[in-house]
Order: sequence, then structure tokens, then C-alpha cells
Amino acid sequence: MKKIVLFAMGLVMGMTALAQDKVEATISGDLVSNYIWRGQDCGDVSIQPTLGVSYKGLSLIAWGSVGLSNSDDTKELDLTLSYTTGGFNIGITDYWFNVGLDPENRYFKYDAHGTNHVFEANIGYDFGLVSLQWYTNFAGNDGLNKNGKRAYSSYFEANVPFKLATVDWSATVGVIPYATSFYNEWTSGFSVTNIALKASKDIKITDSFSIPLFAQLVGNPRTQKGYFVLGFTLKAI
Repeated sequence: MKKIVLFAMGLVMGMTALAQDKVEATISGDLVSNYIWRGQDCGDVSIQPTLGVSYKGLSLIAWGSVGLSNSDDTKELDLTLSYTTGGFNIGITDYWFNVGLDPENRYFKYDAHGTNHVFEANIGYDFGLVSLQWYTNFAGNDGLNKNGKRAYSSYFEANVPFKLATVDWSATVGVIPYATSFYNEWTSGFSVTNIALKASKDIKITDSFSIPLFAQLVGNPRTQKGYFVLGFTLKAI
């Protein structure tokens, strides 16, 4: 009997581990009133779809943005390969925009002197009370520094999550550490470009359906501009 019990327990534990190791997929989309990225104004009302797969901390995510209210807004398609273990994460993102060095907007053009792709590496750690993230462009259509050479444009961000009045909040401070022409306006050195406060809450529609709603106040001390963004997320479960 003891052997049977141990065998049954082992079988259940094995099945549980197998279930936890399965490949997971993500299908979602955000609708936002304004596309603000790292304190930069990147467009008006936009739809932003996400499609991804993950397995044991390794994930491959496709993300895009298309302007709905302004046809002149930049279209974007990003591919991110990342790995997370515990609080540590590392990744590489291939950004593609329909504006840049290649006037024909060809996605599969990777020539360093004529591509609209930007390649960025990131590394970070989530300590629970605060998460820190560093991003650096290492190839593609990067900005230039004061000497006219590749800037290896970088961005550093700190996020502090907290809960208040049944709402999930996060406070963010982001900086550009050194000179680059990559972002909307030239930065000649260390610049604070993103101070944000975001609140999110699930809005119950029915007993089995709710919509995650979020609002975000963003200020960019570098450009002296402020934004108020409202959006919601639709996600396949």
C-alpha cells in the first residue's frame, strides 16, 4: 500500500510539473488615448496588439502600434526575446518603424546604413519594492552622440508598485544618461525624461467578464511637456 501511495504521489507531482512546464501563449490588445513611450509623444489614439509565447522563463513577444485618429502616426512592430528567472530579466528587442533611413519602409532591410530597425538590449531586476531596468541600443538606426558617432543610446528606469484604495498603482522615473539624438529631442547629457504615475483596475462587466482599465499621468522635464493617457486592455484567456 505504501508503494502504491508513493507511486500515486509521484505521478501527481510529475503531472503537476509537466503542466507547469507547458508552453503558454498571450493574445491581447491595448487601446490608448495617446501613445507615450519613455516620456516621448509617439502618436495619438492607437491600437497596440500583443502576441507571444513563453516557456520556462523564456519568451518571444511581438508587439505593435497603429494610430487610429491620425494616419500620419508612426507604425511600429517590435519583436522581443527575453528570459526571466526570479527577479532577474534580460532581453533583446528588434524595433521597426515605418519612418527612418529607408524611404521605402522595407521591413526586411537590415543594412546598417539604411535600415528602419533599431536593436536594443535590456537587463533588470525586480526587488519587489522597486524594479530597475537598463536599456541600450547596440545596432541599427541608433542616434548620434556629440561627435557624430553612434550614441549607443540608453535609458534607465525605476518603477515602484503599490496598492491604494483597491487600485494598483506604479510610480516611474526614467532618465537618458548621456547625449543622443535618438529620442524626440536632442539630449546633450543626463536628462530626466519620464516621471509617471499609473493606476489600473479591472472594471467588472459581468460575473465572468471584466476589462482592465488604466490611466496614466506623464511628465517630461526635458521637453517641459505633460500627458494624460487613458486606455484599456482586451486579453484572450
